[in-house]
Amino acid sequence: MTTMFRPILLWLADLIDGFAHADGPPPRALAPFLRWCLAGAWPVIWIATLFSALAGAMEVVSAWLLGVVIDAALAGGPDRFFADHALLIAVYVGFYLVLRPFFFGASAAFNGIVLPPNLAPLIQSRLHRWSLGHAISFFDNDFAGRIAQKQTQTAAALVNVVTEVINAGAFAVATLVSAVVMLAAIDWRIGLMLLVWTVGYFYMIRWYLPRIRALSKTRAAARANVTGQIVDTITNIKTVKLFGHVAYEDETATEAMKGYRLAALDFGYLSTGFRFALMATAGVLPVVLVLGAVGLWQIGTVTAGEIAAIGAVSMRIAQMTGWVSFTLMTIYANIGEIEDGMRTLTPPHDLTDAPGAVDLPAATGRIAFEGVSFAYGRKTGGVDGIDLVVEPGQKIGIVGASGAGKSTLVALLLRLYDTEKGRVSVDGLDVRSIAQDSLRRQIAMVTQDTAMFNRSAYDNILYGRPSATEAEVYAAARRAEAETFIKDLADHRGRKGYGAYLGERGVKLSGGQRQRIALARAFLKNAPVLVLDEATSALDSEVEAAIQDTLTEVMQGKTVIAIAHRLSTLAVMDRIIVLDAGRIVEDGTHDSLLARNGLYARYWNRQSGGFIATDIKAAE
Repeated sequence: MTTMFRPILLWLADLIDGFAHADGPPPRALAPFLRWCLAGAWPVIWIATLFSALAGAMEVVSAWLLGVVIDAALAGGPDRFFADHALLIAVYVGFYLVLRPFFFGASAAFNGIVLPPNLAPLIQSRLHRWSLGHAISFFDNDFAGRIAQKQTQTAAALVNVVTEVINAGAFAVATLVSAVVMLAAIDWRIGLMLLVWTVGYFYMIRWYLPRIRALSKTRAAARANVTGQIVDTITNIKTVKLFGHVAYEDETATEAMKGYRLAALDFGYLSTGFRFALMATAGVLPVVLVLGAVGLWQIGTVTAGEIAAIGAVSMRIAQMTGWVSFTLMTIYANIGEIEDGMRTLTPPHDLTDAPGAVDLPAATGRIAFEGVSFAYGRKTGGVDGIDLVVEPGQKIGIVGASGAGKSTLVALLLRLYDTEKGRVSVDGLDVRSIAQDSLRRQIAMVTQDTAMFNRSAYDNILYGRPSATEAEVYAAARRAEAETFIKDLADHRGRKGYGAYLGERGVKLSGGQRQRIALARAFLKNAPVLVLDEATSALDSEVEAAIQDTLTEVMQGKTVIAIAHRLSTLAVMDRIIVLDAGRIVEDGTHDSLLARNGLYARYWNRQSGGFIATDIKAAE
């Protein structure tokens, strides 16, 4: 049967594009945010709502048909019922075997095939794309696990809101409206009773649900705090173990959990009162309607079949009240989750492509810092008044104490931050006028502490240039002296060699192994600008010597900026820039800087043993 209906099922599954891009940034108010998340899916959502409403109306039609059948049976007697009411029986059978299953089946299809499987990826992909566009500072200021959870939590909550509003809201409203119409047709007084009860029911809901929404938002924030705390601990589990702080981390997590428990209890107290009040209200309905119908029957204005129909509708609505109350509470709880996620995920991007930003053509590699100052928004730190030109193909080393501004220069070149004064240009183009991804594709970078993806060794190298061939990946690994250890890798699922997964942030590798993977990635990228930020600091002397020839070869024809504390690795550079307190204090070749006997010479003497003689002389 599934095979027979497969074309229809596939058609339903593709009614919504689950990965369509959104227009513009996500709004920061609830209603516009919902429209942004669901843009492109609204026509299908309205169709699903219509089918759910029609299914709700079927419940009232069922009760009405029951009353008609009972009245027909009482009027004609048992002997003539089937003979005299063939059309009624056909309608009754057709309704229950064809019409009612069709509407309920269509509603189920939209709920199971069309909406959740497509809305969840649609919303989460849009939130994820927006999150990826944030500047580095956005991720520096929050837990990675918390950001990830907010994406998933907000998408799931919004899907729940949509499906519950359709399945419960539209269904219940259609049932109530149809019931009022049917009961009013029987007797206006019965219809009025239901209408008055409905007004009271919704007034009670209106009082409770905003309070549930507020407490749900608090509960969601507390839950996200617990997740962020736990993820932060697990991410740094080696540090926890090394310092013997398991008990300390347990206490920290417990404090976060206590906050969540209190928030959950506050939510539970209110939701319990809400359920009780609504169920008590629901109990009033069948009492009033059925006894009222019996009273009207006594004066001859209502038939026995109509009493049965009124009783069936009132019992159905009373039963539905418990379900609807729980659903409404869930909807408002999810709205609280959505609003909490909005606070985290929807801030505007701090660093964006300029209108009309251009793609950087194949770069020649001329880099210029012109009057550049940047202090991360503080009064001190970073760099101050930097004027520096690196010609195409030139190789410069950058030296300085920790905090002198070396990594800040590289971050500004990559436009991870925007300068506070001055400008940075590549091939004469201000980096702020270049599309960010285009700029970064022209720069290959290897850092001191390169984190890996929890993917295979092969995929981690391929990240340098996803279009590369298998042979090029293997060649890059060999050039980085990485293949020797990659062949021996194995993970917990039995994957080996290039197929072995490296663990979160590459925890299964040593620092030197991660650097060799990162070097292989940079070799594969083959960008015209190469940035080495302590790129060989974790390598032992033997491996560094083995890789030095490859590095020299790779640097040919490229503009190279190398940061290193091990000055011997910079001696072959065309120029060496010495930074101190964010300013350039020396600029020259290795030999000329030694001859100047300044800050660079002092660094060199300390590393080459000169400081020992100085200390001995001072002691004498």
